[in-house]
Amino acid sequence: MPRLIDVVDHTNVGTEEFAWREPQEGSGDFRMGSQVIVGESQAAVFVRGGQALDTLGTGRHMLSTANLPILSGLIGLATSGRTPFTADLYFVNLKDMPQVGWGTSTPIVMETPGKGLGAVLLITHGVIDIGIDEPMLFVKQYAVGRPYVTMNDIKDRVQAMLLGEIAILIGASGAQSIPEANKLLGDLEGAMLAKLNEKFRALGLRIKAFESNPFTAKDVTADELRNYVSLDMWERVQRLNIAQTAAGNQGAGGTLASAGLGLGVGQSIAASMNPEQAALQQQMAQQQMMMNQMMMNMMNKQQGGAAPSAPVSDNPQTKEEIQALLDNLDMKLAKGEISEAIYTKLTEKWQAKLNNMS
Repeated sequence: MPRLIDVVDHTNVGTEEFAWREPQEGSGDFRMGSQVIVGESQAAVFVRGGQALDTLGTGRHMLSTANLPILSGLIGLATSGRTPFTADLYFVNLKDMPQVGWGTSTPIVMETPGKGLGAVLLITHGVIDIGIDEPMLFVKQYAVGRPYVTMNDIKDRVQAMLLGEIAILIGASGAQSIPEANKLLGDLEGAMLAKLNEKFRALGLRIKAFESNPFTAKDVTADELRNYVSLDMWERVQRLNIAQTAAGNQGAGGTLASAGLGLGVGQSIAASMNPEQAALQQQMAQQQMMMNQMMMNMMNKQQGGAAPSAPVSDNPQTKEEIQALLDNLDMKLAKGEISEAIYTKLTEKWQAKLNNMS
């Protein structure tokens, strides 16, 4: 015959403990009239069949249909019933856990259009004070089916959520420099802490204090940057570097060496991608080679190594005039006089017209 639990409490609370199940080995047998003693800064949550049902606050409780309305309705007990029932009882620690460390195990990507590599990898670390705000929500999210839950069990998820929210806030703020990002951190330590808490409340958690050291930039090469950014951003970074380097150097050798983004890099990237991404990367690498060649041709022209190009017409009609216009667009892109979007739109238009004339 199962042993009935007539009196239950949990007084030996660990320093990093969030929730503790009684009994530890699994479901216990209770009955109406059993006593549950809930200590200061605790709550007790009954779970049955994987569902968190009723919560008891601080104090000594004699179980009844009055304080377990959902559970008693589920098991169909009469008001004065003494029929045993099986359930899990979780004691939840409501005390704040101060000075919980966090850090950017994965850097936060901040785009910096037209500056350097086109993106900065932000790194920092700090501490938070975290606690449970809604015991029922917390038990549903983390505790059901587990004998206990500690800070270590949820720390990775908390950190991932924290960094994700900071990244979203930085992106939405329009910050494009480290000083601007650090100003946002100052806001997070104040008024914006409430916004950060919105996502955590959905899990039954709260952050009462947020502290961070200033952002610094993770030092990476252009090739290493691909491990942290999307494929689209990586492609933009490559094209930007090629154009900027070509415009800033006087020799073709300097253009290719400084860019560091030739076919060899493209092949190493493709090796780590799926077939569809690899095909796209190969196509992009070919485009880079063509662009490199155009850059070298332009350098040669600037140094007197080639005959003057045909005059550029605003409304070209012949093949020669269209080709001259396309060459001029290449030069303007390399010098940063037109955006990549305008360059793409115009080259597609006039290249199509040139192809139709062939």
